[in-house]
Amino acid sequence: MSDDKSTIGEGNSMSGEGTSMSDEDKGTVTPTEPEGAASPGRADKPADKAADKPLGVLAAAIAAAPPPWWHWRRLGRLARARWTPVVGAAVAGVLLGGAGVAWQAEAGPFHEERACWGALGEDDVADLFHGKRDIESSEVGVSRDSIASDGPSGLCELKSPRGMRVRAQLHRLDDRFGGDRDKWADEYLSARMVPLGGGLLGMVSDTRAWLAIPEGCVGRPGERDGPLVIDMDAGWTTYDDDVDTDERARLARTVVKLVNGYMADQGCDSPIGDPTDRLAEPARFIDEKRDAICGIKGLALPGKGVGGRYDRPLVTKNTKDTPVRTCDRDVLFGHPSLRLMTVEDPRLAVLYKGLSFDGGSEVTAVGDTKKESRGRGFLREDTGLYQASCQTGEVTFLIRADDDGHAAEIRRLLPRYVALEAERVGCGPLRLRMPS
Repeated sequence: MSDDKSTIGEGNSMSGEGTSMSDEDKGTVTPTEPEGAASPGRADKPADKAADKPLGVLAAAIAAAPPPWWHWRRLGRLARARWTPVVGAAVAGVLLGGAGVAWQAEAGPFHEERACWGALGEDDVADLFHGKRDIESSEVGVSRDSIASDGPSGLCELKSPRGMRVRAQLHRLDDRFGGDRDKWADEYLSARMVPLGGGLLGMVSDTRAWLAIPEGCVGRPGERDGPLVIDMDAGWTTYDDDVDTDERARLARTVVKLVNGYMADQGCDSPIGDPTDRLAEPARFIDEKRDAICGIKGLALPGKGVGGRYDRPLVTKNTKDTPVRTCDRDVLFGHPSLRLMTVEDPRLAVLYKGLSFDGGSEVTAVGDTKKESRGRGFLREDTGLYQASCQTGEVTFLIRADDDGHAAEIRRLLPRYVALEAERVGCGPLRLRMPS
């Protein structure tokens, strides 16, 4: 098992041999020969004088020796990880919490120490933590679940003694009930995110980042499988439009390096370049007009004025690379009380394919027949969804509330929202037939 925990920037190493020692090894030297035995090839010569010294003296001298220039000072060796099995989610939580760890021992004395599955060097980690190098690293190596066919997965956590923590995860987005549709989308498809651009499927803010592994490297997922992604969580998100662009750039650089590291291990030789120069300006709260809810002209609620819960929503910055357009309102603990979202990229829209069959009253499109339909959807008190088959692939239109107090509004908004957004993304005309 390749579960590692190390501190980047603390520890000691033997200056004479170039082999790092953990804190647990300090003060103890285990002889490899029986006491009094001569070294191989020197049977006819007296033993070295050093052999006559007490082991405690030798250990103290080794521990006091300065580390060689080529080592990060650390508690243990964090060698470049081989992709090895993950025991399970529970074990992963224990390991990332700082419990039992197995050290790798295959690295040579001049092997550069690296973190997060071997993808991040010392300077990469220092860049992420504002130049600090005393960063503790815990990880569970990348593995593939051959039973559930969930694809590769892995976890890595970097922690600063000053309280900052960054967690990275490799996983396939889950389209099943209870999977990634809600919680992952709340955080990683929020209106604060901007696309990484350059044809990449990925987004970033100052607290979150995610990037799909390019299909040219790992192949196209199955018809009902979500993309394989690496995402990063850098802590609590204060939901406003004040985005720290420097922090955002650090996360963008790091998630690209993590993906490049994974691709290199897979034998893919087309690394992704630094995306920071093409990141869009952060989204800003918009002054909403009565006939343009979420900034969509023509979308309105009869009898509703501007203000109250409809005051100043945050809407995704619209660029050509944006895989999703999200309008979030009244976000509490990362969860919006009301979200209007158009998932334009078919690779993400697949996350809602299963949900389109879940409960509620069926929603159909005008002109649908039993043999041919534009898509399928449903209406519940807390959700309205329609997934349409368009020229570019499937597109999901979703209005979701955190309770049933928005039922009447969802019913009124859904048909007009779908019609206007379908026209915008080139999927129109599309008119819905609502259930009675």
